[in-house]
Amino acid sequence: VDLVLNEEQELLARTAREFVSGRSSLRRIRQLRDSGDADGFSRDLWREMAALGWLGIVIPEEHGGAGLGYMEQMVVLEEMGRGLMPEPFLSTVLLGANALLLGGSAAQQKAHLPAVAAGERLLTIAYQEARSRYDHHRVETKATKAGNGWQLAGEKIQVLDGHVADRLIVSARTGISARTGISARTSGAVADAHGITLFLLAPDTPGVTIERQSRIDGRNVALVRLDDVRVDGDAIIGEVGGGGALLTRVFDRATIGLTAEMLGSMQAAFEMTTEYLKTRLQFGVPIGSFQALKHRAATLYIELELARSAVMGAHRALDEGRDDATIARLASLTKARGSDAFVLIGNECVQMHGGIGVTDEHDIGFFFKRARVAEMTFGDAAWHRGRTAQL
Repeated sequence: VDLVLNEEQELLARTAREFVSGRSSLRRIRQLRDSGDADGFSRDLWREMAALGWLGIVIPEEHGGAGLGYMEQMVVLEEMGRGLMPEPFLSTVLLGANALLLGGSAAQQKAHLPAVAAGERLLTIAYQEARSRYDHHRVETKATKAGNGWQLAGEKIQVLDGHVADRLIVSARTGISARTGISARTSGAVADAHGITLFLLAPDTPGVTIERQSRIDGRNVALVRLDDVRVDGDAIIGEVGGGGALLTRVFDRATIGLTAEMLGSMQAAFEMTTEYLKTRLQFGVPIGSFQALKHRAATLYIELELARSAVMGAHRALDEGRDDATIARLASLTKARGSDAFVLIGNECVQMHGGIGVTDEHDIGFFFKRARVAEMTFGDAAWHRGRTAQL
């Protein structure tokens, strides 16, 4: 696999870096956290990102996108990671838009993808439940047939950007309705991939309750409760009972995209730390001249470059149209490698900054916290190594 950027991708990377460094400093991230901003991100920046074409990189041109590849999306995500940008790219583009691209009907794609590319619609997937850990097939939320539509009941946790989403994609286990419209049985066991259906609904649908929450890195999630929510039959994405396989394809692509963002954050933390090692004096010399710190920095560099190779290889495979089994293995390999590397780099960078590294006033702590959250998003390293063994 050719693990280098071409000329157009290099240009896009430079443009993205200039935009992020000029419009999204870590000071902005601190202000968003400390002010308790209602959205948790900048809608103005989101519209600017849409104008640059970032939100529609992999969306086909007929739906208002650029029709480019995952490598182009990778370089943008990497630069967003460098700036720890909290804008809802992961929830809207990597999750929501991918679900519509891979499983949505022509009508659903026409109705929502142009709005996503234009920065006018935010999407997310409500999939995680209590006790499900990283298994998106562990679904207890029920969908029962009710007339020409369906009735949803259950609770979803850790819904990325759920408090601002214009549409929710909800996973539920479909069943057979009784005359009352309430089902006594559902398809598949609680952790089976078979029997899961994805439903697209508006957050203001009667019976939907959304409670905003925050993670330790300041990113936004929500608790979504579904109390006998009625949806029409055309709200289904994909096939009835076939949502489990679709979710797997979506999450493999979202996981690969997340690792690109993680790569950018690792790089930024590493650069911040090596600069500190060059300028912090002790005993009259830079602490970076100490052999022990040189060795630790060299280890971080090696881990960073190994993660970069994995990330680029996985994105290349997506652009080459590799089969789903290959993509699944690469997604888990890349996430395991990226999680281990990011947590190590976060830990070491804080420690090499010394006492100031553990204070809230220093920016290195933001990367440490982001590493912890990113590690557990879509499965940590141990989970993905286990999945690789199963695959």
